[in-house]
Amino acid sequence: MLIVDDDAHLRKLVRTYAELEDFQCTEAEDAEGAVRNTEQTEFDIVILDVMMPGTDGFEALSRIREHSQVPVIMLTARSEEYDKLFGFNLGADDYVSKPFSPKELMARVNAVLKRTGNAAGATLRFGDFCIQTAERLVKAGDRTISLPPKEFDLLVKLAHNEHIVLKREQLLESVWGYEYYGDTRTVDTHIKSLREHLGEYRRLIQTVWGVGYKFEYKES
Repeated sequence: MLIVDDDAHLRKLVRTYAELEDFQCTEAEDAEGAVRNTEQTEFDIVILDVMMPGTDGFEALSRIREHSQVPVIMLTARSEEYDKLFGFNLGADDYVSKPFSPKELMARVNAVLKRTGNAAGATLRFGDFCIQTAERLVKAGDRTISLPPKEFDLLVKLAHNEHIVLKREQLLESVWGYEYYGDTRTVDTHIKSLREHLGEYRRLIQTVWGVGYKFEYKES
């Protein structure tokens, strides 16, 4: 996900909620950054503010559409019908008016991804290691691994954030939910069991001592 807004606090807020839903996030503070990032990287979706200093979101969207059909949700403090129609004509997929609920924004993100057929995470591939999220199966070489629910959710969370160190507290929040107030050693216990199930592919999950864990795939 690419989050584009000149307000750093808002970008952080959106990123926090997006990462809880397993999105890998990139931030940009202006239209130029939005265009440059979409030229260099394929994103599942772009959250794009309309009102930014200099070039506005409408111009950014117009330029993005010259090279990409990535789904775009516009953020706007203006509610005029003309603005929305103008954005839709440029290729916007949805609008969210400020101030907004982060949970509503994520619901709209998921709805747009489902509608456009870009829903992320159907299959995650790392060489001959494959995670099939719909079937909740893992294929490792010539083996098919069926994992317990929490171990599978942990694996998906880590794989979606490849190369990123996730703290134990982050994993508790995203996999067990905010209502879970257990000891962070619960994460360690499940990681240990997950590694045992993965066998020789256990190396994909690396411990970052004193912090947490990360998923790291390296081509041999």
